[in-house]
Amino acid sequence: MNPQITPYSGTETKKEQVASMFNNISGTYDFLNHFLSLGIDIIWRKKAIKELLPSRPQKILDVATGTGDFALESIKILKPQQIIGVDISEGMLEVAKKKIAERNLGDVFSVQKGDSEGLHFENDAFDAITVAFGVRNYENLEKGLADMFRVLKPGGKVVILEFSKPRVFPVKQLYHFYFKYATPFFGGLFSKDKKAYAYLEESVQAFPDGKDFTALMEKIGYQHTKHRSLTFGISAIYTGIK
Repeated sequence: MNPQITPYSGTETKKEQVASMFNNISGTYDFLNHFLSLGIDIIWRKKAIKELLPSRPQKILDVATGTGDFALESIKILKPQQIIGVDISEGMLEVAKKKIAERNLGDVFSVQKGDSEGLHFENDAFDAITVAFGVRNYENLEKGLADMFRVLKPGGKVVILEFSKPRVFPVKQLYHFYFKYATPFFGGLFSKDKKAYAYLEESVQAFPDGKDFTALMEKIGYQHTKHRSLTFGISAIYTGIK
């Protein structure tokens, strides 16, 4: 992804700006996710997690875990022994920690501050790796995908859920209008950070979705890559095997 697409103007790196952005919106992030997607994001998450049902991974790494929703849903569906979530935003992780404590899931799910491009885990450590709406925020997309590949066990599966760009009329036009105008308006209204939600549309437009993304995965070494469009191409699930 284009590293020049950043949430704010300034001299900070994209990574630093993304961390600040998520710290700013962490308190309203879950509500706005469900509100702005009309609840469809919950369905998308379940579909993505079910990609792992055949293999039933026991040790999962959830990169860009945010407030932990994807990992918590994974626990319900997959019942793994352990999920570790990493994220660069301390604000988002604080929300995740509260959810873990409220659900008494500390023996299964733990979170830590971490960088997708420099994961603090040994090679071949995880049965599966998941990322929900996070890869487009990587400062160096190829490096992030490569480090996830490093810590994935041979035969392990990566599942990535990400926004994509619809290409069919009139969904394409409606999607563009909604993301460019409605999303920043409501995002700014509730989170008080309009720029964060303007960045959402810009980051999606800059993201190499579809075949471009699976080609990048294959370049890194992932095999049997697949791309599955959801809801008229508004989002997509990408999978690959090490």
